[in-house]
Parts: sequence; C-alpha cells; structure tokens
Amino acid sequence: SPSAVICRNSRSPWHRPQAGFYHLLCKRSHWAEALIIDRKQVTVLTTEEKLQHFLDTCMEDARTRSNRMLDEYMTALEQTFEEHKADARHHADMLLRQETEKNQREINKKLSFEQIGIKRTLGMKQEELKDKLFVELKDKLASFMETPDYQKLLEKQIQAAVEFADGAPIMIYLDPADSDKLNRLALHHGAADIQISEYSFSGGCRAVIPSRHILIDNSFRTKLEEARENFHFDLSLAEGGTVHD
Repeated sequence: SPSAVICRNSRSPWHRPQAGFYHLLCKRSHWAEALIIDRKQVTVLTTEEKLQHFLDTCMEDARTRSNRMLDEYMTALEQTFEEHKADARHHADMLLRQETEKNQREINKKLSFEQIGIKRTLGMKQEELKDKLFVELKDKLASFMETPDYQKLLEKQIQAAVEFADGAPIMIYLDPADSDKLNRLALHHGAADIQISEYSFSGGCRAVIPSRHILIDNSFRTKLEEARENFHFDLSLAEGGTVHD
C-alpha cells in the first residue's frame, strides 16, 4: 500500500501517496509521537527520543566545535611558546654578549693598571741600574785620566779645535784636575790660549772661538750627560739582546 503518515491521537489522518521518502512534523504539543513511514522502514520517535536526538546532535556539534577551538588554541599556544623561546634566547644572547663585553672591559682595565704599574716599576729599576752604571763609568773615567792615553786624548782634542778655528783666536779650557798637564799642552800647542777652567767638568776640554761665538765642548761631564739622556735598556736583553746607548 502507499506510504502514509499517522498521528496516534489524530482525528483526521493524512494520506499522501508518493513514491519517495515522507516526513511529517507534529506541530501540536499534545501529539505523543510521530510515525515516519516509507516503503521499507517505519521509525517511531517519542518526545524523550526527540529530546535525546536533539541533545546528541547538540553534543556532537559542541564536541566538534570544542575540538576545533582546542586545536586552534593549541596551535596559538605553540606559536606563542615558540615566540617566547625565541625572545628568551635572544635576551639570553644579548645578556651574554653584554656580560662578555663588560668582563672584557674589566679585564682590559685591570691589565692597563697592571701595565702601568709594571712600567713604573721597570722605569724605577732602569733608573736605578742606570745610576749604578754611570757611577761605574765615572770611576772608569777617573782611572782613565791617570793614564798616558788621557794625555794623548787631550792633545787630539786641542789639535782638532785649533784646526777648526783655522787661524782665528781660540781659548782652550782644561779641567782643574788637569792643571799638572797645562805646561806640556801649552808647549805643544802655542797657537792656542790654554787655561785652567774655574769650574770642574770632570775631564776633557772646552774650546771657545770668540770671534765666531762658537763653543766646542769635549768635556767628560757633557759627554756623560748626553750619553745618559740617550741611554736606554733594550728589553730584548732577556732574550739575548744587547743594551743600546
């Protein structure tokens, strides 16, 4: 027989002869159930079943929405976590670089202070050694002044000064310690006016050419002062170097 839709409490049943699937929604609240009938299957839904079906549908939709929202939240959370890790790593690198630079500055500062202290100590030690060295040198010069070679040195200095004057009047001054050599030197160099200086200059001689305002200073004191001023220690001495003057 053709498909029909029946309401249990209906006073006027409907008959709709159609070949496909038929539906009927009961619009009155006092209808107890609806029969959905097709040619092969009849399903009876009570009010409780309708509510359960609606609840299941809502729960399924809620679960779907909840899963989708959870997935989106987890994705956003993972992205935020990755950004946080990147920021933390960048901050850590920046702090490490700052601390490294700070430590390097502190080390350089300490090294600079240490170098200044070492240079100061080294300079003081060099001056001390230089004083000792030139004291020994003065002693050696004093011993040298007692030898015949010193007499020959004075004669060479006087002869060179006379030749430099080239006939111009010249005055030669000897150290007071060399007064015993005056007569002999004056005898050998009659062209020069040889005198004893009022001030000691530790040996050697000084010559003055008044007409040309020239001073020829071959005194040992001047030579020692020049040597001391130009003298320096070569730090490569510790590696087999030499001391330079």
